[in-house]
Amino acid sequence: MADMKIVFLGTSAAIPTEKRCLSSIAVKRGGELLVFDAGEGMQKNFLQAKLGINKKMKIFITHLHIDHCLGLLGFFQTMSLLGRTKKIDIYGESRLREFIHENFRIINIELAFEIVIHVIDKEGVIASEDGYQISCCKADHSIHAFSFCITEHPRPGIFDVEKASKLSIPKGELYQKLQFGEDVFVNGKLIKSNQVVGPKRKGRKIGISGDTRPTTELKDFFNSCDVLVFESTYNHDYQSKAIETFHSTSTEAALLAKESNCSKLILTHFSSRYDDPKILLEEARTIHGNVDLAEDMKTFYVPYAE
Repeated sequence: MADMKIVFLGTSAAIPTEKRCLSSIAVKRGGELLVFDAGEGMQKNFLQAKLGINKKMKIFITHLHIDHCLGLLGFFQTMSLLGRTKKIDIYGESRLREFIHENFRIINIELAFEIVIHVIDKEGVIASEDGYQISCCKADHSIHAFSFCITEHPRPGIFDVEKASKLSIPKGELYQKLQFGEDVFVNGKLIKSNQVVGPKRKGRKIGISGDTRPTTELKDFFNSCDVLVFESTYNHDYQSKAIETFHSTSTEAALLAKESNCSKLILTHFSSRYDDPKILLEEARTIHGNVDLAEDMKTFYVPYAE
């Protein structure tokens, strides 16, 4: 099992404000960091959050608008100057490679670590580890854009120590084998895993929208998320503006979260017109019962459902 938390490094849309930097989200799962978008200047909050310079890291860029990707250059250089040596895997559309290589060439950036660029050319699973996978779905924005889901693999069921004791199973290696579904022999007798281990338990699922209009495809993609982070650039009064700019309102975000059976909704990517986005929260809560506002440096812990 791995601890998981979401740390917001930037929550403003297009224009930074006194309280909000541009878009960036870090998900820390165990000893690994998954970073979604890198708005300009996000490395300052990254350092302040003490997330770790040399941890295993993947970066996912939802789209190539500058408020979501320009911070990559400074972020890379900051980590290099502070001694990072581990490679970074970065995922995005095909022009991401050109963006990184050309800027490195022009500015003459040399790093102390390797960057491996993975071009996303289709929807579906794009990264997979022992405990989870990350998948993408096309978003509906003014340029080519993606939304992402972190989906953990099912966890082993609960081990019944009392039953194991009654079956005279010695503690240690055999307990572990049974926990992970392997049948074992004890004193010549076959003990099946399901005799002492309950059914597998659901892993956690986190959805991250990036910039997008709500769509039927995204509703299905985000189905049953434990936490859905969805852009809420405007409140309902600016519905026509949201449609024109390919963004979402707080009402639309809450409706999609409700229809997707998401347990918790976190709103982010607020227009700079809102000094206090509380109006967005109040609107969303009339539709979905568990909504919160993202704030720069705010941390949300994601527990297991059971």
